[in-house]
Amino acid sequence: MRLRNLVDNIDYIELVNLDDLSAEAMGISYNSKKTQPDDIFVCLTGEHVDGHEYAEEAVANGACVCVVERRLNLDAPQIVVSDTTEMIAKIADLFYCSPSQKLNLIGVTGTNGKTTVTHLIQKLYEENQKPCALIGTLGHKFSSDDSYHDAKHTTPQAPELQKLFYNINEKEIKNVVMEVSSHALAQHRVDYCDFNGAVLTNLTQDHLDFHITMNNYFKAKAILFDRLVSGDFAVINADDEYAGRFMEVVSPNVNLFTYGIKMPADLRAKDIVFEHTGASFTCVYQAKEYPVKLKMNGMFSVYNVLAALTAGVAVGMDIEKSIKILENLGGVAGRFEIVVNKPTVIVDYAHTPDGLENVLKAARDITPSDGKLICIFGCGGDRDATKRPKMGTIAEDYADKVIVTSDNPRSEDPQQIITDILAGFRSVNDVVVEPDRELAIREACKIAKPNDVVLVAGKGHEDYQILANETIHFDDREKVREIFGA
Repeated sequence: MRLRNLVDNIDYIELVNLDDLSAEAMGISYNSKKTQPDDIFVCLTGEHVDGHEYAEEAVANGACVCVVERRLNLDAPQIVVSDTTEMIAKIADLFYCSPSQKLNLIGVTGTNGKTTVTHLIQKLYEENQKPCALIGTLGHKFSSDDSYHDAKHTTPQAPELQKLFYNINEKEIKNVVMEVSSHALAQHRVDYCDFNGAVLTNLTQDHLDFHITMNNYFKAKAILFDRLVSGDFAVINADDEYAGRFMEVVSPNVNLFTYGIKMPADLRAKDIVFEHTGASFTCVYQAKEYPVKLKMNGMFSVYNVLAALTAGVAVGMDIEKSIKILENLGGVAGRFEIVVNKPTVIVDYAHTPDGLENVLKAARDITPSDGKLICIFGCGGDRDATKRPKMGTIAEDYADKVIVTSDNPRSEDPQQIITDILAGFRSVNDVVVEPDRELAIREACKIAKPNDVVLVAGKGHEDYQILANETIHFDDREKVREIFGA
């Protein structure tokens, strides 16, 4: 992209040392160490790092221009703008020629369930002979048979995201389903993404270290629905506490669909039964009833399937065919994944109060009457500390035995995190505290009997543990198989 095209299409305050507008920009970067010759270097101001301090290094590495929020004492071309965080999304969209406008793009947002719902929707498209790419927590895939391509964030930063859309177009894939995090919405990573539909799973406490209040958290999620235009669709969980507020955000010209169990909705589930092999229920749509028998388990799985079915209805898929497709699917890696039998050991990503409560309820549903439910969990460091005692209370309420351990303590003292969790217990006399996560799993193995159910919560698919400044390999599923002898 020529710099002339850039300056003609963005709002800027001033141009500094920008004498040659015919120069060609070959890429976009915001990490000076990764800057390549002729890149546009965007100085992002983050929570911990100010990109303006690294502009000189970026220029030394070949950046052809720096996009800044203030004129720098640097003998290099500069474009001064009011907000580089907002501008990087505009630049990325321009550089890759607005690739999302050529795609049928569905965004899935919510505190829990995003990963599973995106995978279910991808499968619905593919079984209807419509190729569909997926972008989310586990990485991105160009098809369900593709392996995951690693991602640093649930929703990539704007340059990576727009480049990915460009690559998807190059592969002649026209459908994309994407997890959209609240951070991505608040940090403008998905600005200029042309969404055709949006799906809400739920909104419960998480990320308050970043958003501070639940109202701010809601406002970030609501951006996705506010940007929908005439002809787009919105799918909302009618049972969610914030459902009404999300519906108010949706324009009257947008096609609105709801799903639920407790509240009136376009798609509803009733007569729900949980067995060790999976959940079954009756789906009610347009006064007709459809039996559904899943290989997935837990009330959250019923909600996830309803969300996917409703999205399918919204884009014109046949509901009976959609049900048959979803009935054949197992779960997603690290989402209520039964890793070992006798005792039943489940690994799940639950790391919020609502998420932990949901998986504990699901685990309780499949715990035999003569068995006990054992829960191993911890809370991440450098994250919302207010949820720690709440998760302690939930674990005590739903599990027969609780083992409190570490979960990515990061820069915090693991013992302090555990102390915060224990504050939520009415009594800690019967709680096992073991900061070493591997030893915590070994402790569960010692006490678990064949009919017991063990839930290892918090990390799910993750294969690492962040300890202070060190990241080590640690996969709950590997450890469970090794320790329980699967």
